[in-house]
Amino acid sequence: MPVRPAAFVAALMLCCAPAWSQTSRTISLETAFTRTLENHPDLARFEPLREMTLAQAEAETQRPPLRLGLEVENAPRSEQDSAFDTAETTLSLASVIETGGKREARRAVADARLGALTLEQEQRRADLLAEVARRYLDLLAAQSLVEIADREVTQRESMVEAAHKRLRAGASPESVSLAAEAGVARARLLRDRSEAQRQAATRRLAILWNSREPGFDRVSGDPLALPRIASLDELHALLESSPELRRFADEARIREARLQLARSGRSLDIEWSAGVRRLEEDGSWAAVAAVSVPLGSARRAEPGIRAAQAELAALSLERESATLSLEATLIEAHLRFSGASAEVRAARAEVLPKLEAAERAAERAFRAGALTHLEWSQVRTESFAAHREQVLAAVEARRALIEIQRLTGMPFISGSQP
Repeated sequence: MPVRPAAFVAALMLCCAPAWSQTSRTISLETAFTRTLENHPDLARFEPLREMTLAQAEAETQRPPLRLGLEVENAPRSEQDSAFDTAETTLSLASVIETGGKREARRAVADARLGALTLEQEQRRADLLAEVARRYLDLLAAQSLVEIADREVTQRESMVEAAHKRLRAGASPESVSLAAEAGVARARLLRDRSEAQRQAATRRLAILWNSREPGFDRVSGDPLALPRIASLDELHALLESSPELRRFADEARIREARLQLARSGRSLDIEWSAGVRRLEEDGSWAAVAAVSVPLGSARRAEPGIRAAQAELAALSLERESATLSLEATLIEAHLRFSGASAEVRAARAEVLPKLEAAERAAERAFRAGALTHLEWSQVRTESFAAHREQVLAAVEARRALIEIQRLTGMPFISGSQP
């Protein structure tokens, strides 16, 4: 694996899974990366593409061929008994001498195409790894939501027990128990829906390495353990070395090589031939040689040169436009990450502790008869909703982080946030 994709993988691994221990039914992000890189057809196709490009380069950089010719003149002539009495037979060898560095220019174009293919493969690899990280994150989030749903079912069941106890004691009407049982049923439905989403996310991840039947149930990692990222100015500096901008350097080499090839068309190509001629009239042999050059080569080459120059000049504008687009995407992703990370931290530090304390107080108050079941249920509903919102905010932050890493192609994580 090239250094840059390896660094990209390392960054995503740090991002999505701080713990890499795995059981037989749990896989890590590293394993998901490895399986995808080994089995996804999008990467395998580059090997035949490389062979095709090498073959084309070999064909385009060959020397002009030698031509073997046989020419017969003055056969037959009128009023001759034999058609070949006065024939002149010439056997010749001919070729073209290329000038102006045409062959070297063609080789430069072929080399630039090969380099562009390598960068395309690297960029496709980075895009594929980003997609693996996104689907891994979806599964990680689905797991967390299932765990939250399981906890909610358990706590709703404890609410049913408390409601039944108050009903038996005559401290509350039957409607309270029925409402508590309905709350359990709704929590179970939500858990079943979350489990279905988890199973779908599992299959979506496994299909990346061409597996229809996933051999795992879980993925490792904590979606709430968000890393620190570099500042926006530092990320802008990394953007210059991103695969999406580096491809312009390779494209520039291709267009410069095409321009040089077009300029080489100004030089005259010398056609030559040499051979021997047999004169049948007297049985003698004579040496023959010929040289020819095309006229007006410079004039015919000018349109191609102007087209190549315009194509090269347009590339700088294309790069400037792509840079602006990437910078806008980077700024948006950085803002999304910062906002979602702040939401996760606020939930951890303020919202969830207060709601959990409110849950405990509401339970005590309900059991003491100082709070209605509806009020207790509402507090618990808000608490579980806050837990889900925290997970979704963490997923939003990680998605933004994956996009930042895809754009820059470089690791920039300096540690984990508290």
